[in-house]
Amino acid sequence: MMNRHRALLAAMLLGLSPAAFAKGNPEAGKAKSTACQACHGAAGQSASPEFPHLAGQHADYLLTALRHYKLGKRKNGIMAGQVANLSEADMRDLAAFYASQRGLSVKY
Repeated sequence: MMNRHRALLAAMLLGLSPAAFAKGNPEAGKAKSTACQACHGAAGQSASPEFPHLAGQHADYLLTALRHYKLGKRKNGIMAGQVANLSEADMRDLAAFYASQRGLSVKY
């Protein structure tokens, strides 16, 4: 009986991993990314060094960053305004979209 409880607990914990929280819909994220494009580019590759590239970043990292801007843990007036009205689903979708884009590559 104890092993059964441990197995159930392990399954629950795996389902609550940070990667599981970052699940979103990339297609929906693309549709929601219009406001982001002015600074971060259409596919997450910013044309300006003033703004970070989002393409290819890990979805859980992007989701955490968006949450932190929304909660005020990260301080940036522009981003605070951009995330103020985003729902959790919106942020997951945006994170999934930018994570699905081709990121920077290094030539060897």
